[in-house]
Amino acid sequence: MFVKFQHSDTSCLRIFNSTKTTPPNVGLSVTPPIHISSDKIKQKQKQHVLEFPNGGRVPKKNGFVKGPRGEAEKNANFGGSFGAQGGVFNGKNRVLEKEDVSEDGCYSDKFNGKIERNGSFEANSMPNGVVEGCSSVTEDVKNGGREKEKGKQNGYVREVGGSIGNYSRNGSVMKLKGVVEETQTRCSTKWGRYGGCIPAMLEAVETIKDLDEALRPWQMTLTNKERSILLKEQQGWERALEIFEWFKRKGCYEVNVIHYNIILRILGKARQWCEVERLWEEMGKKGIKPINSTYGTLIDVYNKGGVREKAMKWLELMNEHKMEPDEVTMGIVVQMYKKAGEFMTAEEFYKKWSCSSSAVKGRESAKSRRRMDTNVGSSDTFCVSSYTYNTLIDTYGKAGKVQKARETFEEMLRKGIIPNTVTFNTLIHMYGNKGQLDEVASLMQRMEDSKCSPDTRTYNILISLHARHNDIELAAKYWKKMKATSLEPDAVSYRTLLYAFAIRHMVAEVEELISEMDERGLEIDEFTQSSLSRMYIEAGLLERSWSWFERFHLGGKMTSECYSANIDAYGERGYICQAQKVFDCCLFVKRLTVLEFNVMIKAYGISKKFEEACSLFDSMGKYSLVPDRCGYNSLVQMLASADLPNKALIYLRKMQEVGLVIDCVPYCAVISSYVKLGDIDMAVGLYDEMISHNVKPDVIVYGVLINAFADTGSVKGATHYVNIMRNLGLSMNAVICKSLIKLYTKVGYLKEAEEVYKTLKSFETDLGVYSSNCMIDLYSERSMVAEAEEIFESLKRKGVANEFTYAMMLCMYKRNGRFVEAFWIAREMRELGLMSELLSYNLVLGFYASDGRYKEAVSTFGEMLKSDVQPDDSTFRSLGIILLKCGASKDAVDKLEVMRKRDTEGGLQAWSSTLSSVVDMDDDADVTDDDI
Repeated sequence: MFVKFQHSDTSCLRIFNSTKTTPPNVGLSVTPPIHISSDKIKQKQKQHVLEFPNGGRVPKKNGFVKGPRGEAEKNANFGGSFGAQGGVFNGKNRVLEKEDVSEDGCYSDKFNGKIERNGSFEANSMPNGVVEGCSSVTEDVKNGGREKEKGKQNGYVREVGGSIGNYSRNGSVMKLKGVVEETQTRCSTKWGRYGGCIPAMLEAVETIKDLDEALRPWQMTLTNKERSILLKEQQGWERALEIFEWFKRKGCYEVNVIHYNIILRILGKARQWCEVERLWEEMGKKGIKPINSTYGTLIDVYNKGGVREKAMKWLELMNEHKMEPDEVTMGIVVQMYKKAGEFMTAEEFYKKWSCSSSAVKGRESAKSRRRMDTNVGSSDTFCVSSYTYNTLIDTYGKAGKVQKARETFEEMLRKGIIPNTVTFNTLIHMYGNKGQLDEVASLMQRMEDSKCSPDTRTYNILISLHARHNDIELAAKYWKKMKATSLEPDAVSYRTLLYAFAIRHMVAEVEELISEMDERGLEIDEFTQSSLSRMYIEAGLLERSWSWFERFHLGGKMTSECYSANIDAYGERGYICQAQKVFDCCLFVKRLTVLEFNVMIKAYGISKKFEEACSLFDSMGKYSLVPDRCGYNSLVQMLASADLPNKALIYLRKMQEVGLVIDCVPYCAVISSYVKLGDIDMAVGLYDEMISHNVKPDVIVYGVLINAFADTGSVKGATHYVNIMRNLGLSMNAVICKSLIKLYTKVGYLKEAEEVYKTLKSFETDLGVYSSNCMIDLYSERSMVAEAEEIFESLKRKGVANEFTYAMMLCMYKRNGRFVEAFWIAREMRELGLMSELLSYNLVLGFYASDGRYKEAVSTFGEMLKSDVQPDDSTFRSLGIILLKCGASKDAVDKLEVMRKRDTEGGLQAWSSTLSSVVDMDDDADVTDDDI
């Protein structure tokens, strides 16, 4: 059963072979079929046939050769259907059979079994509508007069008379101007995958600027697919746009939505947003309706171009037009949310889409069943591709939802979607980042069981995660296994393992890998170069580090960033001479930027060469460079931390003059330096200067000033800045609270200290043993034993009670005559080894002397001498009391003191021997609880 076609107006034939997935927006002018006699048809066909001497014929329109017996013979497989004046022909009987048309109106190519949509040649359509790959093979015509010349891939054939013509897609021969000499095709092998005339077209477009000249041999026969490839293969957006405009200017080509998709993607990648929006408006004016992939393309390029807000507007516009995203567009949107870290939004979008898609699929399935009146082979189960599942698993993994990722993987398996290498790579990466190495091992086994071969990325992930978990041996094992499976390590493989070896100073292993890379001709990136420089430097191999640097420096490809990384590597280790040499090398090749100056200034600061740092900073103008905010901040803070606030202030004021001060950080550094040196007046003056420049101070600045007044015991000064803070709405932090407690302890303000201590506890942070000790001291001075004991027990429970905590408790108990508690405190201090300061020894000695515990006092004095703590006058006053109480005369004690002051070493020995003889040290009976 043949299909009857209407006669179509040849002036509108440019829409044939469209690759659009929706019906054309421009209608065809059609007229009723005209009944013409077969004789007239034959006569007309003769006018379009070129006769050869041997009787063969080459057609001009339909691509078929009529042999000597009058049979039509196919001379070329063009990968799809093609148009002629009278209708659409297939490759056998010139008339498209009903069986050649699929249900959705697509043409079926019986030559290669491929289904072509809307009359296009074979095309693999990508999500953005870009056509991928094609082939066209010209067969030899047996019995024909045309010769297939060897080596000719550009569509030219030699006629009998010797002239050269272009053999077009529909089989026509277009004669060029005059006789053209034979030329060899210069088509690059990078386009060889297309075959046919396409490589020649691409070569011509690349080498000939004038498009009329470049495309002249094919301008009458360019198909939609060929136009798509011409656009897609352009390296620069300007040339692609020029070709696109040429198509439109010619007027004989249909420019459909697929072509717009391609050029929109090219322009979007180049971030030519004005051109993108111009073409979008043009589509609307021409009535070319966007399809799913159009919106997907726009969302993708705007998101990747860093204009996420605009990408979201394209999504909103898609929703306004009631267009349901297909799976590819949905994946693009989910990726967009994932990249932005909005994992919850990504999940919600997918769920909403899947529910909507399930409903649509269900309705379509129901209609199909009613139409077919059968349920055989139909299913309402909603299912997506492995690409979507991989995206979801990765999204859940990056969101930290490991369980959801696992459930998605199990759902994928239940629905019969076979996981691929990407699936396993995503899961391995996720579990590896979570440190679940047992799950990684399980996945590797599962991967092996399912016959899914690991790729290079799989091994890269395994090498990286095991190196991060400090199992460098296993990482190296996977490296060897990758090579054993005939997988070539890529640049990432080398970079990952090199970095792992470098930070462990595994020099031999590193050099072996570098040798491999050199043999394979792999380029070493700048990150690897600087990492290995650090390895050599940290390993103390300065000569080899310099040789390594020179290899890249002399190669002439080092960037400014790489020079700065090498300066920093030397500078951080204090090798200032080598850092200076790298800086000079960068100067020699004229690649100095502000970055190199900043890093070199930092290196001078580490080496305490502040004059050189200032001199280098001042010299930037000689190289037409202007210091940036980073350089000023670095120099100011370096000088301030070196106790050179006056020098730092000079550069701070220059920084203010050029408008680079955007916060109070540099002011805070210099104010802190003045406070450290005790120059509070300069600190306060600089604070006032900062306020005059409308630079807002933060809580840290106020903390520095409050602490300065706390150290001097100035309640008025500290309170002044506390009140300013409150007026500005700034809350006190723990540091300021501790400074105020210190101040109130010095001046004995218990009530104020208690209020601040209460505020400090409300921060739910570590109170700090110093502040607690201050409170114990305040309570001790007022004999508030219960309050002091409460804080003391709290510190003991936390395990942070220190020597001063115990010393203050001992002092309090002794002052209040509670000798039993004092004795236990003293005993604990000695047992816990909390006696390292002179104050502690003196307190314990004083307690023992006053409580009549002479033996313990003498033992404590001996421990004091052994620990190299030098006793002072207070120590010997306590020991003199012991001697007097034991019956020694005051003259004897005075003589010991005179001897000590004349001869410190001899005096100490005299005191020790006298104490041992007076106090019965042989009585080693331990003190029991009953004795106490």
